[in-house]
Amino acid sequence: MRLIDYFPDAAISIKDSADDWHQAIDYSMEVLLQKGYVTSSYIDAIKFTTQETGPYYILAPFVAMPHARPECGAIKTGLSLTLLKNSVDFGESKEPVKLLIGLSAADSDEHIGAIQALSEMFCEEEKIEALLNADTARQLMDIITQE
Repeated sequence: MRLIDYFPDAAISIKDSADDWHQAIDYSMEVLLQKGYVTSSYIDAIKFTTQETGPYYILAPFVAMPHARPECGAIKTGLSLTLLKNSVDFGESKEPVKLLIGLSAADSDEHIGAIQALSEMFCEEEKIEALLNADTARQLMDIITQE
């Protein structure tokens, strides 16, 4: 499966900013919730774990992949991508995040392909830069479609 195939319709978006990390997580999970990939308890689990242990899902500077355990309310495996034009601080260390890749993993194996495709993309610094500097959702989609 190609990386783009993990994204349901309308799962790639750009927002100007988020009031805080809670809202950023809501943005990143919004389409996955609407399309039946996750339940609201899944989003609550991400926020709870973030408060308890910090933003364990920060992958690189400005890049985070919010997710929770499958049993917390993941229904189908899928991804979303939200770019914030203005970064938002996560955790006590106030790590700035601009790019959120929401992950719903229905079980511990099914999401491996998505993670592999993402990791290939994130090995290329210029792709990360292109994602962080995109101006439209179409540009984001074009970058992801190359994988």
